[in-house]
Amino acid sequence: MADELVDGLLAAGPPADLVAHLATPLPIRVICDLLGVPVSDQDRFHTWSEAIVSTTSLDPGLAQEYLDNLLAYMGGLVAQRRVEPADDLLSAMVRARDEHADRLTEEEMVTLAAGLLAAGHETTVTQIPNMVYVLLTTPGAWDTLRERPALVPVAVEELMRFIPLGATAAFPRYATEDVELGGVLVRAGEPVVVNIAAANRDEAVFPDADRLDLTRTVNPHLGFGHGVHHCVGAQLARMELRVVLETLLDRAPGLRLAVPVEDLTWKSGLLVRGLVAMPVAW
Repeated sequence: MADELVDGLLAAGPPADLVAHLATPLPIRVICDLLGVPVSDQDRFHTWSEAIVSTTSLDPGLAQEYLDNLLAYMGGLVAQRRVEPADDLLSAMVRARDEHADRLTEEEMVTLAAGLLAAGHETTVTQIPNMVYVLLTTPGAWDTLRERPALVPVAVEELMRFIPLGATAAFPRYATEDVELGGVLVRAGEPVVVNIAAANRDEAVFPDADRLDLTRTVNPHLGFGHGVHHCVGAQLARMELRVVLETLLDRAPGLRLAVPVEDLTWKSGLLVRGLVAMPVAW
């Protein structure tokens, strides 16, 4: 998939938009293939998925409308899989629900499927250009990977640590028992708003934490969360990010930004931070 999309990117430019030609369609195709969602519906569900990551980009009424549309869409696919099961994750979820009703309620199944579809592409769509941007704007970073492509898996982990995907502290965590944090007593039942981006720059854990180190091998970052909040799609995201970087390094080793950094536009009003478009040349 990555090679096919890079073919289109190279044919379209230079310059060409990395977001439109590669970063957006690749994760959408992958999650559609896994779940069993028609990729031809991407314009609809990609629009509706904004309701999952919106903070202020949508007014509350429109956000609810989009969410209702997404859930209704997934509900329709669930009904279809009951009649015509296939070799995909959605069919497996339907079987789990119907054969063991205590494992998933109908609402849980539809909501989980919608969440997987939305989160399964929105986050990676955003992080692909984030990573390429950092590599192209950090002196020597792109050249390092071009000369040592075997470093890509390690580099992906470092980029996940270094780049804050979330634009906010997001969701509160509630203490299940009294616990002392940083000299402050948090009592059972009290919420704590956790800044994962700050944790990923903790000097006590990551030496020289504010420096991008593409050879950092000890890297217990929280870019995919932790514990029960760990991203269920972390390994899929890792694979997508590695494949994209490896393909670009191989097919477009001279990749560079085609516009000044100050001319780039960033998304706003969303839980995730990323570029609206990324014109590149090679």
